[in-house]
Amino acid sequence: MTDPLSLALARWLAALDWSSLPVRQRELAALRVLDTVGLLLGGASTQASSIARAYAQRQGAGRAAIVASAQGTAAGWASFANGVAAHCWDFDDTFPDSVVHPGSMVVPTALAVGEEVGASGADVLIAIAGGYEVAARLGSAAERRLHHRGFHASGVFAPIVAAFVAGRLMRLPPEATASAVGLAASMSGGLMAFLQDGSWSKWLHLGWGNHGGIVAAGLAAEGFRGPVGALDGRHNLYAAFVGDAPPDLEALTAGLGSEWRSEIALFKLYPCAHVIHAYIDLALKLRRSLGIDHQQIRRISLKVAPWAVPIVCEPVAEKTHPATTMQAIASLPFNIAAAFADGSVCLETLEDASRARADVCALAARTDYEVADLPGFAGELTIETTDGLIHASSGEAAEADAERLASKFAALAARALAVDQIDRAIEDILAVADAPDLSKVAAVLRDAQAR
Repeated sequence: MTDPLSLALARWLAALDWSSLPVRQRELAALRVLDTVGLLLGGASTQASSIARAYAQRQGAGRAAIVASAQGTAAGWASFANGVAAHCWDFDDTFPDSVVHPGSMVVPTALAVGEEVGASGADVLIAIAGGYEVAARLGSAAERRLHHRGFHASGVFAPIVAAFVAGRLMRLPPEATASAVGLAASMSGGLMAFLQDGSWSKWLHLGWGNHGGIVAAGLAAEGFRGPVGALDGRHNLYAAFVGDAPPDLEALTAGLGSEWRSEIALFKLYPCAHVIHAYIDLALKLRRSLGIDHQQIRRISLKVAPWAVPIVCEPVAEKTHPATTMQAIASLPFNIAAAFADGSVCLETLEDASRARADVCALAARTDYEVADLPGFAGELTIETTDGLIHASSGEAAEADAERLASKFAALAARALAVDQIDRAIEDILAVADAPDLSKVAAVLRDAQAR
């Protein structure tokens, strides 16, 4: 009899070891830690992160580090606070086929549980590499249909992925991890309702999902039973959330260990919805090549994939004049206008003063779109300048290499670390690909000062 999907993935994850982990996966795990720790440092001073951190601290002391806090707490609460901090700028990596953000669920969970149970650095990195792979495969079965039905895909998968990661680090038998996944699947959720008013439930989805996955693993370790068929049996997650028949088990487990589908995860270079990135790249390219000022642009026309329209293009008034950070993060017209106006899109772009700029909002209002069948995170952009000339460009979002990720980390870390700490932190984190010692990461989180 074929194993249920949760058990098949748990068996594979339990068997992973450092010696057989491909060099590329070790390198990616280090980059993923670097990216997520940078996001924790950059997000620590936000109001959402401050509230989540204070709430977690009130739950009692423990061994797991919380960003910008000298007081540790239990792993579940540390991963809760750190999950909120990592996701609160929407600057975390993405799987383009599912729009799932793996970094904010996998890395905070692995760091917190690893510290609580005293796991080795190699074990933590194995859990990160394996957690990404599980997230990639589970997310691919839903494609982008969760968003179409009004669910935040990361909120749906965060508890499940966190349960896999926690189970691996707690060294649970595969059967217990599968039971934890069954429990975690009943914690899945997350509505896209935040798009209407720019509220913060989106950030909560990741933190709460991490917390739920760790609680599920802890309960399963004590013998609390969960449905091992929650992913592919009767009344399974996909049938409930997507509305289709359960995914093909063989397709989701084919090539495990030899085919790393998680390599498609894209790091972000701009703090906004990932589907916007290609358009920002195109806008910056045209700005440089033409040497134009944004006041010289009469009109911007975009081609946008149909699934992205309700997320980043509609309603028009909200997208052209975003009232909140969340609304700016999810606005294609606003970010394109800011790219043409400033030659960059960064955290400062999201601040109150930037969102209120009349020139940027006016250019956003001169932006229109049409629906087009575009692959991945591709974009097409055309501008008409005041001299009547038309300029068009198209392409995929740029990929981030280690150098650009280090620059991103430095910019984010400057919000929480002293200058002399930043380069040392980058060096220490990237070194774990060859010497898996993550003890200094917790020190970085505890030394951070929210500003």
